Amino acid sequence: MESQDLRNVGLKVTHPRLRILELLEGTKSHHMTAEDIYRRLLEKGEDIGLATVYRVLTQFVSAGLVLKHNFESGQSVYELDRGHHHDHMVDIDSGKIIEFESAEIEELQRKIAAKHGYEIEEHSLVLYVRKKR
Repeated sequence: MESQDLRNVGLKVTHPRLRILELLEGTKSHHMTAEDIYRRLLEKGEDIGLATVYRVLTQFVSAGLVLKHNFESGQSVYELDRGHHHDHMVDIDSGKIIEFESAEIEELQRKIAAKHGYEIEEHSLVLYVRKKR
């Protein structure tokens, strides 16, 4: 994504928006809290306040650039909307978030909804897991 992507969704190109977008694109960890983003910006010498980070993330979510997840840890995490559906597993001991895709699970969910006379408009599947001992 780049500045044109911001314009395409109706957002003015600003320094904070560009830096936050670049950070989300360049991170290995797809899921970051606002505080994670703020800390990384500080490490890079950026003078962008935490309130600005929250405001920009809210704008990105509204514009469809970023997805916001509220897992049971109580903290919201954000990831770029890369345009493909995936589900999540959350390691309850470490807090690690694992993304996965399963055509079988998707099909089963569609069948269950259809059996009850519905079709799925949107869904979120989160498995809370613990390493086997």
